[in-house]
Amino acid sequence: MKDLYIKHVAKLLGVAPWQVENCAELLVDGCTVPFISRYRKERTGGLSDVEVAEIKHWSEVFSEMEKRKASIIKTIGEQGKLTAELQEKVENCLASNELEDLYLPYRPKRKTRATVAVAKGLEPLADLLWKGRSRSPEADAKAFVKGEVASVDEALQGARDIIAERLSESAPVRESLRAVYRTRRVRSEVTKAGKEAPEAAKYRSYFSFNMPIARVPSHNLLAMLRARDEGYLKVDIDADAEKCGNKMYYDYCQAQGYPQPACGSEIRLAVDDAFKRLLDPSITGEVLREAKEKADAESVQVFGDNLRQLLLSPPVGQKRVMAIDPGFRTGCKVVCLDEQGNLLEHTVIFPHPPVAKKIQAITTVSELAEKYDIEVVAIGSGTAGRETEEFVRKVGLDDKVRIFSVSEDGASVYSASEVGREEFPSEDVTVRGAVSIGRRLMDPLSELVKIDPRSLGIGQYQHDVDQGLLKEKLDSTVESCVNSVGVNLNTASPYLLQYVSGLGPALSRAIVDYRSRSGGFKGREELLKVPRLGAKAYEQCAGFLRIPGATHPLDNSAVHPEAYHIVEKMARDLKVSMKELVGNAELCRKIKPEDYVEKDFGLPTVNDIILELQKPGRDPREAAEEFRFADDIHEIDDLKEGMELPGIVTNLTAFGAFVDIGLHENGLIHASEMGVKGMAVPSKVLKLHQKVTVRVINVDLERNRIGLRLIK
Repeated sequence: MKDLYIKHVAKLLGVAPWQVENCAELLVDGCTVPFISRYRKERTGGLSDVEVAEIKHWSEVFSEMEKRKASIIKTIGEQGKLTAELQEKVENCLASNELEDLYLPYRPKRKTRATVAVAKGLEPLADLLWKGRSRSPEADAKAFVKGEVASVDEALQGARDIIAERLSESAPVRESLRAVYRTRRVRSEVTKAGKEAPEAAKYRSYFSFNMPIARVPSHNLLAMLRARDEGYLKVDIDADAEKCGNKMYYDYCQAQGYPQPACGSEIRLAVDDAFKRLLDPSITGEVLREAKEKADAESVQVFGDNLRQLLLSPPVGQKRVMAIDPGFRTGCKVVCLDEQGNLLEHTVIFPHPPVAKKIQAITTVSELAEKYDIEVVAIGSGTAGRETEEFVRKVGLDDKVRIFSVSEDGASVYSASEVGREEFPSEDVTVRGAVSIGRRLMDPLSELVKIDPRSLGIGQYQHDVDQGLLKEKLDSTVESCVNSVGVNLNTASPYLLQYVSGLGPALSRAIVDYRSRSGGFKGREELLKVPRLGAKAYEQCAGFLRIPGATHPLDNSAVHPEAYHIVEKMARDLKVSMKELVGNAELCRKIKPEDYVEKDFGLPTVNDIILELQKPGRDPREAAEEFRFADDIHEIDDLKEGMELPGIVTNLTAFGAFVDIGLHENGLIHASEMGVKGMAVPSKVLKLHQKVTVRVINVDLERNRIGLRLIK
């Protein structure tokens, strides 16, 4: 990365340029974000995975910008118009809009009013007016009344068209106007189609909307732009045309010298035309796109935060699970899984109307629970979820059996996916969906990586934001979560393995194939026997893969093989075996980190090693806890203002948190109702799937909306 970009990114992230430079070099060398943040702290000054991911993002952005700059310089050079000054300006650009402004006058043009005027030979007249030297524009224009130019008025109009286009392509003019527009208000008003279409009612808050563009919340802007694209709203920026025109004319006068009065009036007409016809729509579009990019980034960040919390949800671990995908008319699909998530048996029960075979359903659940020694029951939280949970609690299962409500968002997507068909080719979609519900209770991370994150019902306006940016964020979040937890090399599915640092779909498949042939890995070094898995991939992935019961005691820890010799030295100095040292917190406390610092292994890495030795392979996730909704709340009609109820956070957005309180409709805790002075940032106050207590503050029966306040 060029020094120009390094300094910019360093300032953006609030870190030192050397940190950005070293991180960028590691990325070029093929290192991954998790590997760099975990095992190269000395090189980066301890940058977090979020900061490394940001540097990776900007490295890619500026790499593309370099290609664009080269193309622009080549094009202008071929026109014979490239000066040293212009080339320097292009090379020093950091923002794409500034770069495109510089290129605009040289961009190959389609037919415009200005190009037509140039073709008619009116450019010399435009130059005369532009320089302010004409005492009588009408008299000077007479010399151009010939050929395709029929009159003085036509000549002057053509000259003004040329000047208007010059103004619209001027980089200083465009940047000056952008600065003005960024301070103005964005307005939206309903269109005729919006007034007539019933489906436009959801946008009625924006039928007459006016707010400074810098203060418009991201969710409001994205909603307005979606409604605009659907034809229900007109959205613009209320730039003052007269003030903008005056500023443009004043700037022209400052740059060109004050023109002759008669010439000045022609210039002013060209300025007004340039603003109204060319600049206002163009700059409005640019500033709205700029605001949308900011809104996209905020929404993508919310989505990423939610996904991280969802993936790192507490697992119940390797338990024998009964999973139920609830339903009324079609019944409840029941599956039983062993500790590894393998399907043992499946059936359908009908505990609810209209079929209502309740006694038979009780018998079936009881017999299956006893037959497979079920330890936990996972019940999908969708349609009939609350009713099914109440039914199961009344079946009379053993007290040791814990019952959980599990989000089933995305289960149907998995059921019909290629992954679902590959795992259960002989089962139908209902069985696959129930299995997914059970497995995501056992280990949310391992199961949810099989599903497109956009199908998980989290975040806001996911289909309206930049899809490339969203994918980049979601992929990096999944990768970060998988590597922060670590993966069991001998049990992980290929869908989980592909997110391990340095691996991907092809290598993860090769690992699983090798594992099937060899009967499992005995140690990390055996990875080098996997076809196409070379030294670089091994370096990147080894520290994140765990092998319980491995020959080498550190192969089930986050200590990287490249640092095993440090642990060996620690054990020798303590006069114990490495096996005795691993997991012995008392012995680890006797280690002086500074005694083991080496050239490539500084104090941060040594401290990480010691922490890992105390609790090797520790899962950073919390333990799963049971939860029950209020017994007397089943319908929205049961709610009364002032009620305090237990709930589970199901989604976090920029404007608030949605909470399941056991009804078919989720309630909303607005950002202003979170017990924080002013407007809270929901993701800073709450976590996805957090258990909360809320107070009902309003109930809108007509629109099925429930307003809540956070109590604790």
